[in-house]
Amino acid sequence: MRGWIGLAIIGGIIYYFATETDKLDEPIEYVQTMFDTADKKVSSMTGTKIQRVDHKLPILKEKIYERLSTIEIRELDGVFTDSDSIAEFKETYCSSSKGSHPVFSRDNLQFICDQI
Repeated sequence: MRGWIGLAIIGGIIYYFATETDKLDEPIEYVQTMFDTADKKVSSMTGTKIQRVDHKLPILKEKIYERLSTIEIRELDGVFTDSDSIAEFKETYCSSSKGSHPVFSRDNLQFICDQI
């Protein structure tokens, strides 16, 4: 029982120093930088990068394709190549409320912008 009480007192002291004072800010920052550098070293040694797989994209394509014409579908296939091109499309055509596109009709462009 005394061990648990002692452990609770030590935990309370550490919590106090971590939240109410700046005594632990430097050690916490030092440990965080150590973890960051170790993570960078491991990533550079393995050469692998984490890639996020977006499972919503095919479902989103099907929902949008139902509404578009063939010419618009071909144009949209060029847009949906990767997440960077989608972000660029969204920034270019969806940022203003009066955006226009040479291929998509105004209603379809608004629908696409609402979906992505």
